[in-house]
Amino acid sequence: MDTLDQLFVHLGRALAGAASPPLRPWVSALLGAAAMVGVFAGLFALTTWLERKGLGRMQNRPGPNRVGPFGLLQPVADGLKMLIKEDIRPRAADPWIHFLAPLLKVVPVLLAFSVIPFGRNLVALELEAGLLFFFASVAVTEIAVFMAGWGSHNKYSLLGAMRAIAQLISYEMPLVLSALTVVLVSGSLSLPAIVESQAGWYGGWWARWHVFTPWGLAAFVLFMTAATAKTNRAPFDLPEGESEIIAGHLVEYSGFKYALFFLGEYLLLFAVSGVGITLFLGGWGAPVAFLDWVPSYLWFALKLLACIAWFIWLRGTVPRLRADQLMHFAWKFLLPLALVTNLAAMLWQATDGWRFPAAAVWRWALVGALIWLPYQWLGRALLGPAAVPRRYRLAE
Repeated sequence: MDTLDQLFVHLGRALAGAASPPLRPWVSALLGAAAMVGVFAGLFALTTWLERKGLGRMQNRPGPNRVGPFGLLQPVADGLKMLIKEDIRPRAADPWIHFLAPLLKVVPVLLAFSVIPFGRNLVALELEAGLLFFFASVAVTEIAVFMAGWGSHNKYSLLGAMRAIAQLISYEMPLVLSALTVVLVSGSLSLPAIVESQAGWYGGWWARWHVFTPWGLAAFVLFMTAATAKTNRAPFDLPEGESEIIAGHLVEYSGFKYALFFLGEYLLLFAVSGVGITLFLGGWGAPVAFLDWVPSYLWFALKLLACIAWFIWLRGTVPRLRADQLMHFAWKFLLPLALVTNLAAMLWQATDGWRFPAAAVWRWALVGALIWLPYQWLGRALLGPAAVPRRYRLAE
């Protein structure tokens, strides 16, 4: 089983070792990049099919069922349509900015994949500050959104880009702060080291994932909520806002450039989900000890598919928020609660040495109360006073 678990690692080393010594680093980097692009491009096509079929079932309709068996070739047809569609650029648009914006939406996310450990020893670039590199890379996509709105020289595109930037910056702060809780506990910015910090078992059989702690559960919920807004997913899909401002920053894009924006959003969804799995769900680790024999990359893939299914389910269930609700939720609820979660993580570490009867129960209760009480207070403050029932009186 160890050989099966390290299959791709040994295969990559064998292929790189076949090259001459000066070329081996370049061949190794090329193999890693090709593998990530191929796997996640295929996952992008599969996810679009799963999402359309899943939303169709939720809405009592069949979804794609014409192109190929069960509609499986629908992503191929959509891709070919985007490739052969005419690329239209407004006469007044800035040609370079209009051209570079879709590329900046995709390339930084591909760079961010390089620091995510997809299995045991299966990481393209192991950095001591890998988490910092990840957030720095995905932050470039915000510049791409503004470039699309500004370079199109269209007032609707610019308004949509400004609203999108306000949302992305607002929700990136709770996203980073919720990830900071794991850094405080693990003491490392390296993603493989964070996975290793979750090794071991509770009672000899249950995984010691961060999500199974009170601060970890709260931080995980905050992280996934902010990630939903960061990736432009419902109910936070206001950057496009097709029912309000046509298509936001994408108004003047067509053909393959539009497809690149579409691809970039899904790649960012996979990347952020992968980091969430690494930080809170044990990365490539098994949930129970007796299943530890399953290859590590399969565990990571199953967790990633579960996160994707959750995003699809959320899109088919929750309606879109208003712009004011979205901003209030970020600044008045998520951001303060993320700061409280950091305090809870520090308290969890400070009480690690308690050695009296029922110390674990008191530790859970203390840290849980530190999170639950601000959650209740912030939630009530966000919702405001209870609505008073209307009373109608007939005119006399």
